[in-house]
Amino acid sequence: MAYRLCVFYPLDPRGAKVGGIETHVRLILQNFPPDFSVLFVGVDEIGDRRIGVAAPLAVGDRIIDFFPAVRIPQDEINLAAKTLLKSTTFRFVAGILRHIFSLRRAVRAGSPRQTATADLQRFETALIPRLLGIKSVQMVHGEGSKDDKMDSLIKKLWFVHALNEKIALRLASRILCVNANIIRRMEREFPFAVPKAEVMTVSVDPHIFSTQPFDIADGVLRVIFAGRLDEFKDPPLMFRVFAALHAALDGRFEFHYVGASDPARYAEFGPIEAFTVRHGFQPAASVASIAARCHAGVLTSYFEGMPCFLLEVLSVGRPFVAIRLPQYDPVIVEGVSGRMVEREQEQDRSVEALVSAFLKTWAEIRAGAITPDGVHRMIEPYTIDNQMSRLFDIHRTLQNAGRASG
Repeated sequence: MAYRLCVFYPLDPRGAKVGGIETHVRLILQNFPPDFSVLFVGVDEIGDRRIGVAAPLAVGDRIIDFFPAVRIPQDEINLAAKTLLKSTTFRFVAGILRHIFSLRRAVRAGSPRQTATADLQRFETALIPRLLGIKSVQMVHGEGSKDDKMDSLIKKLWFVHALNEKIALRLASRILCVNANIIRRMEREFPFAVPKAEVMTVSVDPHIFSTQPFDIADGVLRVIFAGRLDEFKDPPLMFRVFAALHAALDGRFEFHYVGASDPARYAEFGPIEAFTVRHGFQPAASVASIAARCHAGVLTSYFEGMPCFLLEVLSVGRPFVAIRLPQYDPVIVEGVSGRMVEREQEQDRSVEALVSAFLKTWAEIRAGAITPDGVHRMIEPYTIDNQMSRLFDIHRTLQNAGRASG
């Protein structure tokens, strides 16, 4: 192997942690090219791994070196921590520091020190590559602010998050931003980071999320949402829309939820529980199968990076109805792959606008105006073949530069 990639993220590749970043990390582990070896520094959810020791692990048809830095049980991994000491990320970083010398040996295994690079998804891990003496590529996924709705500790400890971000952007050799809004914010707040930043979104695997025909025979509109039901996703608005759709369609409506969150923690879920199908955590192939049985996806978030869920459902050929965010503009095109509406100050008006958008989209699906192939074409720039080749080229360039200087 000519190159060594070290991926850091608090995830067990075999486990049940869900979300867009988790999907992105799993795609890296499943699609690295043959001239790379991969060391994945993560967590052990199952309890069968020796902590602080790298050992081979099969991920799809690839073999990686898996270095679990800490053990976090599956029943804790998807919960939003209430205190810093219980935070998954804090425990993960603390575990790395506890085993830093063992990790240093694992990084060097099979590759000279200067030819390894780190791939980072969290700002909190930015100091680790510096301690290991390797360069890093920092991916920036979020664009929320301290005033936005969030479940995580980031909202309570925003000053810590902001400091971590500044440090991470300063230390990174290259920065990848999942949408252009993030770079525009960097121009205002972190101009030093802009010369090494570029836009690269998350990716979608069109082989797993392949285009499928619509099934509209029974006349029931089925809408899918996959992921965590965090506050910033605005589940109350989403659930109110579904209640209104069920009434407008005389009961010919189903909501399909894929994820480990409990929707019942929101009072608005009660009226829609009877026509909700809760699938729980599902691997990618099962998510694709569920999406194929549905007709549309939904997003009501206050902010996003670039949701993997959005690209995956579009790849299956299913349109979206969403509260408008500018990063959706290239992929949600009215009358082709769904439609977007502006968020209104009064939630009732947002409900009305979203219900109307769903009804129009459903009519276009039944009339053949929206087709799975037409929807799928929206995601072609974001496939793993296009995106992953860019990512690994960046790591090759950094490692080649390290060899030259060494």
